[in-house]
Amino acid sequence: MATTSTTGSTLLEPLSNAVQLPIDQVNFVVCQLFALIAAIWFRTYLRSSKTSSFIRHVVATLLGLYLALFCFGWYALHFLVQSGISYCIMIIIGVESMHSPMMIITQKITSLAYEIHDGMFRKDEELTPSQRGLAVRRMPSLLEYLSYNCNFMGILAGPLCSYKDYITFIEGRSYHMTQSGGNGKEETLYERTEPSPNVAVTQKLLVCGLSLLFHLTISKTLPVEYNIDEHFQATASWPTKIIYLYVSLLAARPKYYFAWTLADAINNAAGFGFRGYDKNGAAHWDLISNLRIQQIEMSTSFKMFLDNWNIQTALWLKRVCYERASLSPTIQTFILSAIWHGVYPGYYLTFLTGVVMTLAARAMRNNFRHYFIEPPHLKLLYDVITWILTQIAISYTVVPFVLLSIKPSFMFYSSWYYCLHIVGILLLLLLPVKKAQRGKNTHENIQLSRSKKLDERENSLGQNNFSTANSVCNQNQEIASRHSSLKQ
Repeated sequence: MATTSTTGSTLLEPLSNAVQLPIDQVNFVVCQLFALIAAIWFRTYLRSSKTSSFIRHVVATLLGLYLALFCFGWYALHFLVQSGISYCIMIIIGVESMHSPMMIITQKITSLAYEIHDGMFRKDEELTPSQRGLAVRRMPSLLEYLSYNCNFMGILAGPLCSYKDYITFIEGRSYHMTQSGGNGKEETLYERTEPSPNVAVTQKLLVCGLSLLFHLTISKTLPVEYNIDEHFQATASWPTKIIYLYVSLLAARPKYYFAWTLADAINNAAGFGFRGYDKNGAAHWDLISNLRIQQIEMSTSFKMFLDNWNIQTALWLKRVCYERASLSPTIQTFILSAIWHGVYPGYYLTFLTGVVMTLAARAMRNNFRHYFIEPPHLKLLYDVITWILTQIAISYTVVPFVLLSIKPSFMFYSSWYYCLHIVGILLLLLLPVKKAQRGKNTHENIQLSRSKKLDERENSLGQNNFSTANSVCNQNQEIASRHSSLKQ
């Protein structure tokens, strides 16, 4: 966080010194813990069943602005000013050209802009199924808009959610079974008891505690910067360099696990994030979850890693860029991702390298994977080898993202003789590339069919509501589409 408030810095400076963390990080953690307590209070005393949507919107917005003010000082007014300006632009020009410099609010503003554009300025037949499900058919009020962008649950760390999912939560329709009435409005058939998020929140807080402990102890002993240490480069063997590269980047991930899992827990504690029930009747609270740690660490392909890392941002990139780009959508999406992250050169090196790695991995997978499906022991060998290669490629790609500056980033790549860049480019030049259509391929149709059957079964049993099931279907469609896009 670039700026901290004078009050926040003064109050928390002793704590910062005690835990040996920068004051902005301490501010962030304290504010998120306050948000967690506020979320529990919000769900307990401002339930939708006994509190109007207006009150819930006002309280969520004011608490969010207070947290922003505490963390960022008067710079937080930029949130409010930017939101107000963007709201006026949406009304005046039909949300054709929405932009914002801030990360979370950029995602929300651009997402909502496209959702309104799809719902009010495009015909249904022009939309993909996911766009149709997310489309907003009326202009939000100013209060709804500010609440969506500035609510206390997501103003500091997200995660991104769709506007329709957020409004459904605020209005208390997450647990309703509805159908379209003759007047075009949704009519409630019946309402289920709200499931408790306590188990999900407790599990996620446990993950947060372990991640924070790992970050404060082990992560500091394995700095990524040591990969470019001159003595290390001159004396270490190549196996040692490879192992340290992997371990140092592995140790850099828990801080992201902590921040994103805590943000997810805060939303769940407020009652937001319920996705539905499984076949055994267990509630799932991962509607807006941002990562799947086990899948990340066991990834056997670049695609699998991207599918499970910063999930909501990947879905945002797919919604606003990939599926709307007419030329080189993969390259455009990586460039947008770099621009969204900020101005550090390391971001651009990482995402430009990511383009090469993604396309090369796709070419390798398309040309060789089908030879290793059977028998099982051959598939296991393939999985082990691809896991090793994926972890090395991911670590190699993201080093500049951690180092940030251009000189140390090039020092690292030059110490590795740009070997993975060269291999990736050679693979793209030598291997035939299979061009697949964006849109619904066989894999996506299977995913959509499964999603539809699941929704129908849950609705027929009264186990879920139309709005949440619709959002799940949309997310499944987007995940399926991302699977297909990454295979192209």
